[in-house]
Amino acid sequence: MSPTTGRRALITSTGSYVPERELPNSYFNKLLGEDVDQWLRDNMNIHARRWCADNESVADLCEAAARQALERAGVRADELDLLIVATDTPEFVSPSTAAVLQYRLGATGAGTFDLNAACAGFVTALDVAAKYITSDRRYNKVLVIGGYAMSKYLDLIDKKTVTLFADGAGAVLLTSAIDTDRGFLTSRLHTEGQYASWMGIYAGASNQPITAEVVARKDHKLKFVHRFPKELNPEVWTRLAQEMGEDIGVSPREVDHYVMTQLNFHAINETLDRLDVPRGRAPLIMDRFGYTGSAAIPMALDYAVTKGDIKENDLIFLIGSGGGLAFAGAAFRF
Repeated sequence: MSPTTGRRALITSTGSYVPERELPNSYFNKLLGEDVDQWLRDNMNIHARRWCADNESVADLCEAAARQALERAGVRADELDLLIVATDTPEFVSPSTAAVLQYRLGATGAGTFDLNAACAGFVTALDVAAKYITSDRRYNKVLVIGGYAMSKYLDLIDKKTVTLFADGAGAVLLTSAIDTDRGFLTSRLHTEGQYASWMGIYAGASNQPITAEVVARKDHKLKFVHRFPKELNPEVWTRLAQEMGEDIGVSPREVDHYVMTQLNFHAINETLDRLDVPRGRAPLIMDRFGYTGSAAIPMALDYAVTKGDIKENDLIFLIGSGGGLAFAGAAFRF
């Protein structure tokens, strides 16, 4: 709680959206000429995913998720004070995707910006939004959206990426409150920048503008350059959870829900095992939606909320990681 204002940022509503186009694992068996279905099921828990149609982009996904969150909260877009989009698949290099959404939604009173911390972006943006609310009385309604349209950046013959990544968006509306124990409690950000060149989209901006040579090398597509240490996510996620628990005086077992990056269910389970927490406390959505990057955590959160698993006063730890390598954790009392 802010010692100056006594304000808290509450999660008031959630929303999510995925494109209609569904691709089962069998699609990639045909595309790649080999059986990848069983490996995806066993190692990633991915059975299907959604990709944008040719005429869809990340702003379309974000708009649908945003409208759902606003409708559920009974809040008009013109009541918003701030709109943040977390994405590394933006509508344009410039201007921001958030500016596009501000106009589409009619959020005429909202400031806007995009935030890129790769797949840790949504939790990072949620942290930023909560601190706007707790520190400045002018910000009372902030919409945070994680959007991902990575299908636009995939090399269709690269087995390491094309089978994993998918599209979607999730939104959370934060509102201000006083005299409550609910809401934003603490957070952690961490980066292992030595891995920045190991996975990413390495052309299309100032370092490597798009040229015929760049396109021939496919540097404008998503690439796994090196294999990441498999213990890295569980180690850092565990530490973030422990540190946030220490901040607010709770043990890992007192946390009701762990909403984590939805790429590898083995990493999620290992983290929960390290924390001595039952595995059922982490909602999983990658089986139906693949890996949706900065949208994965808000989509999983929305799934658990709408299913009724997350209830008022439940303690939630949101923990994300992504290229960079960037890590982010945030704790909320729902």
